[in-house]
Amino acid sequence: MTNDTLVSYVTDELYWDPRVDNAAVAVSADDGEITLRGSVGSFREKREAKHAAERVYGVTSVKNELSVALLTEKRRDDADLRGDVLRALMLNSLVPETIDAKVNDGFVTLTGTADWQYQRDEAELMASNIVGALDVLDQIALKPRPHAADVKERIDAAFKRNARLDADHLSVTTLNGTVTVTGPVRSWAEHDEALDAAWSAPGVSHVDDHILVRY
Repeated sequence: MTNDTLVSYVTDELYWDPRVDNAAVAVSADDGEITLRGSVGSFREKREAKHAAERVYGVTSVKNELSVALLTEKRRDDADLRGDVLRALMLNSLVPETIDAKVNDGFVTLTGTADWQYQRDEAELMASNIVGALDVLDQIALKPRPHAADVKERIDAAFKRNARLDADHLSVTTLNGTVTVTGPVRSWAEHDEALDAAWSAPGVSHVDDHILVRY
């Protein structure tokens, strides 16, 4: 697929997604790598633009260089923004009470501890939805847990039973709670499914992503 064709596909996907102002996003391609540039109105829109680009067939990676430019009426004091972030975290039953947030000039930093990666992901999603957030930095630490002796076998089994994932070419290694996943997949959807499965194994504290998206 040529770079021009890939740019056209990604541009069409951005236009198709009502959550993204495609007119504000400039797209370029270099041998499967997509770069997004421009200014959008919220951090959530910046995230959604990246996800939209990753959905396109032929995209192997996405460099999200979009900046968030808030309208004057959406600018917030740090104290007010932090209060709204904390309320959103508190009202989400998937986010543990051990997670806190700090705000500096509109940049939100999530701190504290969690038991599972999905709890960190949920906290980041909640913070990104708050009007006024320019970016969200996840510094939430996973609590140490006993390392399961059969974690590799559990992840391999999870790969095999996942209907959305072709696991034949994926390899898993583990060491002291760190899981390394290597090999090719056919789409970003498969890439994300593989990482989610790896994070769901008991005892996992870190996942090294060496998965390649190939078409």
